[in-house]
Amino acid sequence: MIIECHQHVFWQGRDDAGLIADLDAQGIELCWIMGWEIPQHPVYPENFAYARQLNPAHVRHDGSHPGIPLGDLLTARDRYPGRFVLGYCPDPAKPNASMIFESAVKMHCVRVCGEWKFRMPFDDPRCLELFHAAGRAKAPVVLHLDVPYLPDAEGRRVYQPAWYGGTVENLERALTACPDTNFVGHAPGFWREISGDADREPRAYPRGPVVAGGRLQPLLERYPNLYADISAGSGLMALKRDPQHAREFIVRYADRLLFGRDYYGGEHQEFLATLDLPAEVREKLMCRNALKLVDPKDGPAIKPSLFKLT
Repeated sequence: MIIECHQHVFWQGRDDAGLIADLDAQGIELCWIMGWEIPQHPVYPENFAYARQLNPAHVRHDGSHPGIPLGDLLTARDRYPGRFVLGYCPDPAKPNASMIFESAVKMHCVRVCGEWKFRMPFDDPRCLELFHAAGRAKAPVVLHLDVPYLPDAEGRRVYQPAWYGGTVENLERALTACPDTNFVGHAPGFWREISGDADREPRAYPRGPVVAGGRLQPLLERYPNLYADISAGSGLMALKRDPQHAREFIVRYADRLLFGRDYYGGEHQEFLATLDLPAEVREKLMCRNALKLVDPKDGPAIKPSLFKLT
């Protein structure tokens, strides 16, 4: 069985039927689909930049886009029963964000708090309140981390306007503050920390052999509530840059890793096939860890018959 733990719907030129066709082509039985709330604020220029990749039905009058709303997820879930686990994350800057999330859990069987993708530090008190609410609901929080600064060729810090979450230090403080909440790390700022040269690497998507001393591994060892998905170019590149290290990393942290793509096609699976992973490790990565975080028996929107492991 394959469960994809990081995907979206009504984006990148495909509707829900297009996503289902892609899942079927890749042998994926169940998929976590997540929203993405983009606030209408000057600090979020991506509400214009990403408009062409998102559902044109939701474009605002000024040409900006609110992202991937909960309504699109509900549409897909209801059209294709048993194929999707719903993820939703309201803007933590809203004074009632925690209550909105709790209502989504109760009314719509939302099972994941995600994708969290906002221009504030993870350990902002408003975020922590939302994370605590997710913990009470036993909903894992999928975090997008992009660092606010990258070094240039001379080592000078250069501000990155499209940052989310802050740094691994902000992440660690959130992990400490919310021990009863499970977090799933994702995105370039997260995966660059697999290597010890993250502070010296000017590229958002580093290449070359992984250097000892990465900050990601100690976080996984210290915090049992931290998981990671291998989705998108960030997760895939972190593995492909050093295949030998990738195999060792996946085997060592087999209980904490989740399969995801964040786009379409079989690129992730094709690379994993080259690593000759032990069967038990592969099963944990491809489905068992996902089942540990989101138990289908607790969710009326999921058909239990789908969950017969083979």
